[in-house]
Amino acid sequence: MASELIDALLALAQEKKIDELYLLDKLEQSLAKSYESILMLENEARVTIDRVTGNIYVYELVPVGERNPETKDYDEYEEVDITPEDTSRIAAQNAKSVISQIVREAGRAQIYREFAGRIGDLITGTVLQTTPDFTIVKIRDGVEAELPHFDQKKNPDEPNEKPENEYYQHNQRLKALIINVRDSKNGESLGAPVRGEHSRSPIIISRTHPDLIRRLFELEVPEIYDGVVEIKSVAREPGARSKISVYSQDPHLDAVGACVGPKGSRVRMVVSELRGERIDVIQWDEDPKVYVANALSPARVHSVLIDAENQYATVIVPDDQLSLAIGKEGQNARLAARLTGWHIDIKSLSIAQNMLASEMSLLDDDDSDESLDEMDPICEYVDENGVRCRNHARPGSDYCGVHDPEGESLI
Repeated sequence: MASELIDALLALAQEKKIDELYLLDKLEQSLAKSYESILMLENEARVTIDRVTGNIYVYELVPVGERNPETKDYDEYEEVDITPEDTSRIAAQNAKSVISQIVREAGRAQIYREFAGRIGDLITGTVLQTTPDFTIVKIRDGVEAELPHFDQKKNPDEPNEKPENEYYQHNQRLKALIINVRDSKNGESLGAPVRGEHSRSPIIISRTHPDLIRRLFELEVPEIYDGVVEIKSVAREPGARSKISVYSQDPHLDAVGACVGPKGSRVRMVVSELRGERIDVIQWDEDPKVYVANALSPARVHSVLIDAENQYATVIVPDDQLSLAIGKEGQNARLAARLTGWHIDIKSLSIAQNMLASEMSLLDDDDSDESLDEMDPICEYVDENGVRCRNHARPGSDYCGVHDPEGESLI
């Protein structure tokens, strides 16, 4: 029985690619705890398994001498042989649970080593099971990933990586982004932990992450994959609408056209994978005025006023474009602000003109004692540095007494 047990353990270790000595060491530790309980020992137990015959020996570690004053533990122990009869039966019972645990840990460790460096990669899998809290996706045989979608009202601290408009069916093909890989054995996590992670799939995937759009466009647009076209920024409201800004390293290549594709074929493939999520592809520009105006597409912009110090952009649009620029429930303006990184304030042209007229009216009220028509005009001379003369012009002339009518200095 003993030799059969050792043969079975070694065969299993080879099949699962588990270190044989590691497997036997774990089994010895488990048996030691079992015998401590079964034999009701006062001291700890140590178990050894003969690597050739498979015979099992149990020893009680009896303390010798006095406790160490520093560590408060005994430094020496005497091993007393207390091997009971029929050790193989108890070993077989322990071996089953130990082997199951080791195989599970080894599998998770192997997955962790393989996928720990692939966070941010796109994977394609098949839906195996959907629960109210998460969906299990099969990446390949023996490797599964978890797409969490916890109810945020009931579990506000748990992640939700599923767009609201998506529902998954068994055997459905799905593309997703790897956002976390957990190693339950070492307690390590490359992302935010989730509830019950030690008993669940170590790979966490997402369908809401903005980088999912980047990876999908890399698949559909060769120019992005080759680095000729660059995705500068992505702003996304999963399941509803997204905006991406693109830039071409080649001045002869239209970045937006490359992403849209012939008759919209490329962007249509991405939209199809995202279950109809609308995607706006806009041209990136180093000029913030142009970039902000492009980001508000499809609305037409009249002008953009930039406050670079405060990252504030005031956008003036024609009256008939105001609702389009703001979007439903402010969605278009909100995505444009995320895309550009600027705070965007949108005003209609008529409102902007009325505000300007009001300011001019206030200025006229402040200077009521001296109208603009009655004020002495200022000399129109401008020097080579672009500084205008501050003197009052002479009566009947556009220049002061210091400068002649041609703008030349008289002194």
